[in-house]
Amino acid sequence: MWCSRRRGIGEYCPDSERSISSLLRWLLYVGQLHVCAMKGERKKFLERDPRLIQRYVRLRMRSNGKMLARFVMRRVLPLKEREREEALAGTLVEFAKQTAKSRRLGFESSATLLNLGLFFLIAERDIQAAKIDALTHPDPWRRSLCARMILLTIHELDLDKVAGGRLRAALENAGVPEEAKRQATQALRSVRAAQQRAQKQFAFLRNATIAHRDADALLQYRSITQINEQEVLRIATEFYDGTRLFLNVLPNLLLQVSTLPGLLNQLKSRSIVHGEKQGA
Repeated sequence: MWCSRRRGIGEYCPDSERSISSLLRWLLYVGQLHVCAMKGERKKFLERDPRLIQRYVRLRMRSNGKMLARFVMRRVLPLKEREREEALAGTLVEFAKQTAKSRRLGFESSATLLNLGLFFLIAERDIQAAKIDALTHPDPWRRSLCARMILLTIHELDLDKVAGGRLRAALENAGVPEEAKRQATQALRSVRAAQQRAQKQFAFLRNATIAHRDADALLQYRSITQINEQEVLRIATEFYDGTRLFLNVLPNLLLQVSTLPGLLNQLKSRSIVHGEKQGA
């Protein structure tokens, strides 16, 4: 039924009784108004209730405003992000080289730290590659897909594989000072906190639409089409902030393990581990 409270002509009241006939009449009325406006019958359109005209114009402006914003940002963002992308790509290459070199020379603590930094940089590069399309691509499905890829990247980062016991052992074997250890621990806590917030907020969306695919296809479709790309990017920004804290601490840790005492401690630790393996 049409709402008995005062509303604009043709405005449907969602909290009233929704009979099929009244809903069909409302849809027919709005459809006729839309056709009237699209065909250029301005006189008939302007004769409608002013409140309904204002509502129609607001909806059109809101829709066109979002399209215009995406159009502009799709051309602006790549220019703004180009320098960052180039720096990130170069850093990735250098970290990969140094990680391989440290492993080859047997400096396990250095290799562990470099590997952890490379781990975060790869995730950041993946998010960087998808975020512009997630915000600005004209195809809604492509925007949704890129947003879901970002969610999956954040969810699937298993920090215990590269940090945790391995990191503690690496810092201990290299003789890193306690203050540097404390800073590394706090930075990793910030990364985990950002990841846990993303997992809590988007666990269902990740499981239903990209990681496992829900068996209820209608539910999956609705989840995909109703995703809020801006909210996903907000979570990604929080994750960026957490990883940046660790990446800011990382140079100091690498400096500590690269000193002469740090290198000697690594070699000593390697000799002990090697001797234990031979004895076993």
